[in-house]
Amino acid sequence: MSAFWNKTEITRPDRAVVRQAHSPAAAGQKAPVLGADYNASVARGWESKSVEAQQAEAADQTARSQPRMGAEEAARWREKEKFRLARQSVLHQLEANPNPRHRKLLQDALAALNERLRQFET
Repeated sequence: MSAFWNKTEITRPDRAVVRQAHSPAAAGQKAPVLGADYNASVARGWESKSVEAQQAEAADQTARSQPRMGAEEAARWREKEKFRLARQSVLHQLEANPNPRHRKLLQDALAALNERLRQFET
């Protein structure tokens, strides 16, 4: 670090020594070029290891707590989710639309979607 940075010591009135670092660019020197091996000699900090461990633990807990769905069950869940999202969209359009003819069309669509969702509950 000392090869690339100039340090200046300043004595304040209370006798404390303050060190200031000046960048090479400020001194008119070229800045060091950072290559691919910049972090090669630097050890990973304990913080990153802790975060990595927490993420791995969370992934393991999620995998253990939720059993995997079979193909048929996953297809059924996707189909139900599709109708639920379509219902949300129709409700949103119904709230925003003042046209009576369009509202009637949306109410009919909402009734059909509600019927389809009821079929999934049985």
